[in-house]
Amino acid sequence: MQPLPIPCPADLVPDATGMDAFTTPYSAAKEQRAVFVAIERQGPRWTVKTDARTAPQRTLDTPVYDAVREAVSHLIGSRQIRPDSFADPVYVVLYDVDGEGRARELAAALHAAFYGDLEPLARAAPSTS
Repeated sequence: MQPLPIPCPADLVPDATGMDAFTTPYSAAKEQRAVFVAIERQGPRWTVKTDARTAPQRTLDTPVYDAVREAVSHLIGSRQIRPDSFADPVYVVLYDVDGEGRARELAAALHAAFYGDLEPLARAAPSTS
């Protein structure tokens, strides 16, 4: 698998639906020491995953983590994702995203956040404050 650009644009976020489809991009991210990002189809809805355990040098520092948590909270509060979605400094998962395009947009925004760019996240999940 070709290395993903950093940050990964929405159209290149891998679809990791199914075990074989998940293993390839996860292994590639681990080998490249890059943040894993993918979307998965869950019935009619989508799940977004970003995982920095594949890139030990990457974690969300406090201001970025706070922004990611606020975005996840906003998405939960506006019922765009399930309430059991979560964010921690190394792993973010969003459940029940409506549509592949929206899942790709959120995945790319979260991936950018792990590399310090919060602008895509601000566009994808604007704060209500």
